Amino acid sequence: MMNSILKSKKSQKIFSVIFALLIWQAAAMIFNQKILLASPLEVIERLTNIWTEEGFFASLWFSFSRIAGGFILALISGILLAVMAGRFNFIETLLWPFMVTIKSIPVASFIIISLVWLTSNELSSFISFLVVLPIIYTNVLSGIKNTDAKMAQMADVFKLNWSKRLLYIWMPQIKPFLISACSVALGFSWKSGIAAEVIGIPNGSIGEMLYEAKVYFKTVDLFSITIIIVLISITLEKLFLALIRLGFRRLERI
Repeated sequence: MMNSILKSKKSQKIFSVIFALLIWQAAAMIFNQKILLASPLEVIERLTNIWTEEGFFASLWFSFSRIAGGFILALISGILLAVMAGRFNFIETLLWPFMVTIKSIPVASFIIISLVWLTSNELSSFISFLVVLPIIYTNVLSGIKNTDAKMAQMADVFKLNWSKRLLYIWMPQIKPFLISACSVALGFSWKSGIAAEVIGIPNGSIGEMLYEAKVYFKTVDLFSITIIIVLISITLEKLFLALIRLGFRRLERI
């Protein structure tokens, strides 16, 4: 019964994708202007050969390494700051204006301001870090604050040290909050990082490829590169979340 339901859901998703592609194709035929709207067939054809262009994989690695680096740094920093804020209330108070400011200021403003201090090569890492940090911090801190009061009282009774409280009480509570935060943050890190590259235009980046496609009216390339960015983002999200779940399972066995 369950298998038939899953198959049904998969069939529905496949149908919705085909329907969206048909709408896209119809719109492209109505416009009949490749420079305005490339057709899905043209984009698919371009996807089969765009990877053969010189420097394509180097550009992917350039952007991936910097955006992923910013994300990892924000993940570690966000967790550590949240743990400290959960442990000491005054740290949460001190961090509050910084987190509110980071969440409130538009990403484009941060990118432009950051270009005054940083080179274009460093920009995507920094912007990815800034966007991800408050998401991780806020969610992990919420998980810590939602810890069952009875569990905390039990820890006091048995005089558990801070590290054991973190491992056996906080970590299980943090798990759903952290997974949810990473699911959201990974997408935002890619969006903001690529946006930073499009504005900063570092040499040999995906952002530079997008910018040149726009300048030279290469609409097919623009759509193709965008699809590649989406596919990379989805793949990384699934892989990273799988690693986090695996890490939690191993912690539970300790």
